[in-house]
Amino acid sequence: MKVGLLLCDHVNPLFSDEFGDYPEMFQDFWPTLELEVFAVCDGQFPDTVGDCEAYIATGSSYSVYERIDWIERLKGFIREIHAAGKYYLGVCFGHQLLAEALGGKVLKSNRGWSIGVHTFSILKKEAWMLPYQDTLNLLMMCQDQVEVLPPGGVLLGSTPNCPMGMFRVGTKLLGIQAHPEFSKAYDQVLMESRVDRMGEAIVRQGIASLAQPLDASLFGEWAIRFFAAAKYENLQ
Repeated sequence: MKVGLLLCDHVNPLFSDEFGDYPEMFQDFWPTLELEVFAVCDGQFPDTVGDCEAYIATGSSYSVYERIDWIERLKGFIREIHAAGKYYLGVCFGHQLLAEALGGKVLKSNRGWSIGVHTFSILKKEAWMLPYQDTLNLLMMCQDQVEVLPPGGVLLGSTPNCPMGMFRVGTKLLGIQAHPEFSKAYDQVLMESRVDRMGEAIVRQGIASLAQPLDASLFGEWAIRFFAAAKYENLQ
């Protein structure tokens, strides 16, 4: 299926030689998806919401509450996705965008940074969560968090430091605060480059957490099953 990747940032040039840019990360993580990249952070948007069967919005170093033209335009595009009945997955910044676009609230969390490996407790089992397990270890890199779900939002997953870690609106819009597409090596490089912002103790803790196993591949399977419903609907 054709999925529009709404690119909300670029990898820092200091790291892109080793890790590539975000489109490569997402394509490597979901090799079965036909991704068409729209660099919305550079003003490149789909002509119409019908250009793709589904959309994924990436993470970003920006905040969704910043009054920047492309961010405001992207919120409007997410509302178009919702109105058109398209499928959407928001990752980190994209998760926060989903909340803000549909009437929720995102703030800089008073719980501080969430970095490294965090355990998501699944609060509501969904049909696409197969094979199922009730916790997922996933990489995180955020300070902003969804603090108020949008109307109709259903909370699906939570961590101790991020209570609204995964939610959906209806059956076609899904957000997760984690970064399943990140590698441990890339997450560590980001942590090490942000010691001045995060503090040495937080970074040490985040790097130590990388010793834990990840369940990113399982979440990747869940997301494919979530999007698969769009394929089956098109056959009806």
